[in-house]
Amino acid sequence: MGRTSGILPDRAIAALFETGRLKADAALDGDQIQPASLDLRLGPKAYRVRASFLPGPAHLVADKLDRLKLHVVDLTEGAVLETGCVYIVPLMESLELPEEMSASANPKSSTGRLDIFTRVITDRAQEFDKIAPGYRGPLYLEISPRTFPVVVRRGSRLSQIRFRIGDALLDGAALTALHGTDTLVASESPNVTGNGIALSIDLKGTGPDGLIGYRGKHHTAVIDVDRKAVHDVLDFWEPLHNRGRSELILDPDEFYILVSREAVHVPPLYAAEMTPFDPLVGEFRVHYAGFFDPGFGHGPAGGGGSRAVLEVRSHEVPFILEDGQIVGRLVYEHMLERPAGLYGLGLGSNYQAQGLKLSKHFRMA
Repeated sequence: MGRTSGILPDRAIAALFETGRLKADAALDGDQIQPASLDLRLGPKAYRVRASFLPGPAHLVADKLDRLKLHVVDLTEGAVLETGCVYIVPLMESLELPEEMSASANPKSSTGRLDIFTRVITDRAQEFDKIAPGYRGPLYLEISPRTFPVVVRRGSRLSQIRFRIGDALLDGAALTALHGTDTLVASESPNVTGNGIALSIDLKGTGPDGLIGYRGKHHTAVIDVDRKAVHDVLDFWEPLHNRGRSELILDPDEFYILVSREAVHVPPLYAAEMTPFDPLVGEFRVHYAGFFDPGFGHGPAGGGGSRAVLEVRSHEVPFILEDGQIVGRLVYEHMLERPAGLYGLGLGSNYQAQGLKLSKHFRMA
């Protein structure tokens, strides 16, 4: 490998299975390994619990479940997970990481766009979605649908995991230099703050009707997370349009799909992640699903970019978003080496060259 620290690419993830560092209860799906991540699959049972929890440094998740579970849901043939409920699902994959390797997890893009709140939990964990160096043990997924009830089953893939060795993060100087050669975001004056490069919101809209986004409807039918292009958009979403003011009032407890003003580019030797710009800039949360694989927005001649779809939820109070307001930032990490496959190039990637786009489950006109 060319580097001694960085994110593991697809070939190295496959090698973890070959060496027994990664194990699974069933053979891998053909597209389960992505350029810089591995999709995680649900096991056959979901445990309905009263509330979310972390096991803490002295406890196993299974021990907590014995005390906190309300009932068990059989996922073998598929089952509905209801909104407002919390479920814990043992995953089909487990880990025996070497001491120098850590990992982190995130919801898949389609999961975030359905407003399904997910977090990976490990035994003795004190943080969600963070897997400590050298961790050996099972993985669990906390699932809480927020807007739509969903059908899931054994093998459904809602979350993804990345593996890293050492500190792979680009600092501000390296990020500025990379943007100068590879145009990470399509902006004449990129805002680099700390280790991140800012993204802002587009509320001017696209097309003759000035479509700026969608707001999720309540009391809908269920969505099957494993079926593509089967649901009518208007049964689940209210389209939002620019009415001349280029602003949007976020209502509390409503879920919105919006889009960034800037196009995003992730060069082949890097991976990126969306993080909050600053928790103090507003009472809202942006982008549940934050991984951008190597090759996202990468055209045949280099850059080009694809816009970032933003999953937005306000908190306790209404909040006014204005066009061009900074809502998040991208951090970039080195890959250990170039992946064998890049996002969007022959991998059946759903969101390459995207603009404002709902999840793959909906039929777009």
